[in-house]
Amino acid sequence: MDGFLIFAGIVVVIVVALIFAGIKTVPQGEKWTVERFGRYTHTLDSGLRLIVPFIDQIGRRLTVMEQVLDVPAQTVITKDNAAVVADGVVFFRIDDAARAAYQVRHLEDAIVNLTTTNLRSVIGSMDLDDTLSNRQKINEILLSVVDEATNPWGIKIVRIEIRDLKMSTELQDAMNLQMTAERRRRAQVTEANGKREAEILAAEGEKRAAVLRAEGDREAAFLNAEAREREAEAEAKATMMVSRAIASGDIQAVQYFLGLKYVEALNQIGTGPNSKLVLMPLEASGVTGAVAGVTELIRQTQTDKS
Repeated sequence: MDGFLIFAGIVVVIVVALIFAGIKTVPQGEKWTVERFGRYTHTLDSGLRLIVPFIDQIGRRLTVMEQVLDVPAQTVITKDNAAVVADGVVFFRIDDAARAAYQVRHLEDAIVNLTTTNLRSVIGSMDLDDTLSNRQKINEILLSVVDEATNPWGIKIVRIEIRDLKMSTELQDAMNLQMTAERRRRAQVTEANGKREAEILAAEGEKRAAVLRAEGDREAAFLNAEAREREAEAEAKATMMVSRAIASGDIQAVQYFLGLKYVEALNQIGTGPNSKLVLMPLEASGVTGAVAGVTELIRQTQTDKS
């Protein structure tokens, strides 16, 4: 009886050991490969899983969460023979655990080396200015190339970021001098354009003012000519009236005409530029007679109209 109990206890222990050997708990975010006699059979997802004890074994424990790899700094020669020190980071995840486990050895080292070689190739095909200003373009090219190259490994490259681009001190000083010269050139160009636009605006203003002055002179000349025309017409009418009065034998009209010319002559003599003092005899009777003639002529004109 004691032997049976011992045997039963041994059987229970073996069964419990077999059960514990066949039960596997896969953590969240991981996938485990199962090998049977050294050959891959299937993949265990996260959770409580069963395998055949002592026949099946866990091969690789892989993390399927997104992971980050550092790309070490390296010296890269650009297309225009400038030395640049570049480094970056790679974000990736495992989509196919079986291929990631059995298609490549040392997966992380392979991704880093692949990224490094392609980084040299991409930067080596670009000028220094393009390399410094188009970092996003470099990231996109690297992402496309590395993702395609790692696809057979069951890897998805999420993104690649160039972390830093460094240059030698001599090259940095040369770029600073070049930038300073370029800014001075732009300032001179801007100043020249401003002066040119100011001169153009001033010329247009002078042109407009000249046009307005010409139009004003033309209008003034027109008004002056019109005034002279009216004055000539008035003088012609007055001469005609005087002529009619003379023809009719009116002596007062003759006195008016002569007195008017007499007064105009005196006005011209008195306003001469070289005349400071003018002495001449004046016949008051002639002027008075002219005034009287004018008065009488006006009276007769009013009488004729009435």
